[in-house]
Amino acid sequence: MRRAVSMVLTTLLAFSLAACGNQTGGQSEATTANSGQEQTVKIGLTQFVEHPALDAIHQGILDGLKESGYEEGKNLEVDYQNAHGDMNNTVSIAQKYAGDKKDLVVAIATPSAQAAAKAIADKPVVFSSVTDPISAQLVSSLEKPDKNVTGTSDKVSMEQQLKLVKTFLPQLKKLGVIYTTSEVNSEVQVKELEEAASKEGVEIVKAGISQLSEVQLAAQGLAGKADAMFIPIDNTVVSSFEAVLGAAEANKIPVFASDTDTVKRGAVATYGIDYYLIGKQTGEMAARVLKGQAVADTPVEISKQADLYINETAAGKFGLTISEALKQQAKEIIK
Repeated sequence: MRRAVSMVLTTLLAFSLAACGNQTGGQSEATTANSGQEQTVKIGLTQFVEHPALDAIHQGILDGLKESGYEEGKNLEVDYQNAHGDMNNTVSIAQKYAGDKKDLVVAIATPSAQAAAKAIADKPVVFSSVTDPISAQLVSSLEKPDKNVTGTSDKVSMEQQLKLVKTFLPQLKKLGVIYTTSEVNSEVQVKELEEAASKEGVEIVKAGISQLSEVQLAAQGLAGKADAMFIPIDNTVVSSFEAVLGAAEANKIPVFASDTDTVKRGAVATYGIDYYLIGKQTGEMAARVLKGQAVADTPVEISKQADLYINETAAGKFGLTISEALKQQAKEIIK
């Protein structure tokens, strides 16, 4: 009897051990399967303010990442934060990303890029649409970034923009410019515009602002002081362009811009870049860094081509004539 019971217990023990062995093997297989899955990359995407040019960059970045193998919902997790034009918000967002230990941070526009670069030292930061990365103290060299920061620049020639305004207004004497005094990119453009204007015998009438609510008043203040208005690549002013346009139309002062989307919104003309494409360029750059390319081996990229965009309706409202030569040069004429 005892022998029979012993045999039964031995059989049950062997079965139990076999079952445990199979269970352990199952867990190992599951672990192997999970480790074989593609790792999800977590990035922070910070944008200074909403306006068509920056929104186009945002979409371009996501598309550039996708075409390079990083797609939301598959192997990419994007934490998007908008500062709504508030400098303090850019700092809070950057600090949040630093605490979250994102794999990489993409910053759209100079204020967001500066905040990210200051808060994050141990992860790559890739900026987009920064007019002068060196003046913004993001890099000390465009060719060989020396920190954890690189990206793309939307710099365009102020001399070329001034000559375009003079093509429409040959007798131009005073050009009003509205810009944010706390945005480094804006200060750089205004300085270059003044240098170009001094060679052309044109006076630059500056209207500096510090916040969004001052844009309309600045535009109205230029009435009677300038023959035309010019809007540089300034995120705060561009985001409130309709306020500028209202004042310009009321006082019959033609307004010109530095970006193509603002021309589509009612400025007369610009030599501008495609902001969606610069965003895509940024996304592709971020993907290369995520795949292991060192930031130091990822030079800052500048858009090499600026195309002529003309708003025919806006020109008509301001009583300006578009020459056939300009029409032939234009990449797009907005009706």
